[in-house]
This record gives sequence, C-alpha cells and structure tokens, in this order.
Amino acid sequence: MNENTSAVRMRTHCIHLDSRRNLSVTGVNDVGSFNEREVVLFTEEGGLTIDGTGLHITKLNLEDGQVVIEGEICAMEYDDVRPQERGSFFSRVFR
Repeated sequence: MNENTSAVRMRTHCIHLDSRRNLSVTGVNDVGSFNEREVVLFTEEGGLTIDGTGLHITKLNLEDGQVVIEGEICAMEYDDVRPQERGSFFSRVFR
C-alpha cells in the first residue's frame, strides 16, 4: 500500500471500557479538551465526550489514533456531527 492510500484510509473506531475505570478508544483524530471531569475527543464517528471524576489521559498517540483514559467513567456521549460533515473552520463560523 502506498503512502497516499494509507493517509486517506479511515481508522477503525472502537471503545473498550474495563470496570468503568480504564477506557481505551481507537479511531481518534484529535483531542478537543480535557480535565479531571471531562474529556472531549474527535473520532472517526464524531465528537465523543467522556464525563467522570479523576480522569487522566495515560496514553495519547494521535498518529495511531489511540487514547487511553483512566479514572471513574460516568458517561460517554457522541455528538451528531461526523468529521466529514464538520467543514472548515470558516464555514462553521459563518453559517
């Protein structure tokens, strides 16, 4: 596979949660924000907000699209906008 093909290839998005304390997410394109109570990720399937307490990002590899979060996970919620629907920054600002 050449470099151009692999660059456009979509990553598989998967979530694995162990005992509400260890969360592994693949298919992550970017991290929007994070603190001890909320982590916002942009994934292949849209924005993903993780709510909890004592949250820490213990692994972040955006090249591979992997994020590991530790802490007490209380909720996970997707937004309705998928990455391909987001558009450029200016197209979102001037709607």
